[in-house]
Amino acid sequence: MTEREKMLSGMLYDALDADLLKQLNEVKVKCQQYNSIVATDFEARNSLLKQILLKSDSDTFINQPFYCDYGKHISVGKRFFANFGLTILDEAYVTFGDDCFVGPHVGIYTACHSTNPTERNSRQEWALPVHIGNNVWIGGNVVILAGVTIGDNCTIGAGSVVTKDIPANSIAVGNPARVIKTIN
Repeated sequence: MTEREKMLSGMLYDALDADLLKQLNEVKVKCQQYNSIVATDFEARNSLLKQILLKSDSDTFINQPFYCDYGKHISVGKRFFANFGLTILDEAYVTFGDDCFVGPHVGIYTACHSTNPTERNSRQEWALPVHIGNNVWIGGNVVILAGVTIGDNCTIGAGSVVTKDIPANSIAVGNPARVIKTIN
């Protein structure tokens, strides 16, 4: 298997693999270009987003700046909106359903590293996907960690750190995020 195939399958992979580093650097350039487009040039912004992301549409709106690692592992549904400073480390797939709203300075991290310093310094890592359902609102400064699924119709309160799955129709807040209310 290639290191990319290992990465996308959740296996340990070499984060310093030359092919992966090449892909990372190509997307860094595209993100720099995206972040430099005049904010009111929606057509140019959307056109470049379609080159960066795996799936987006003409209603996709991501305020600049936007950062990601690979881009092609990110899918957004219809009418996706993200505010300033969205950062997605998409070593695994990150999927958003329709009508998702993302507050400013949200981080979604699929990459995982060993807590053992010797293992961590080997640059071997693994990644787990993140799935976000339809009609989800993610408040500002939220962090969503690897392997998390957030169900449909959820609200994640500002500043929360989501470490575990959040069931549909929930409001979750805190660090770690906990469900505080179920919506009917």
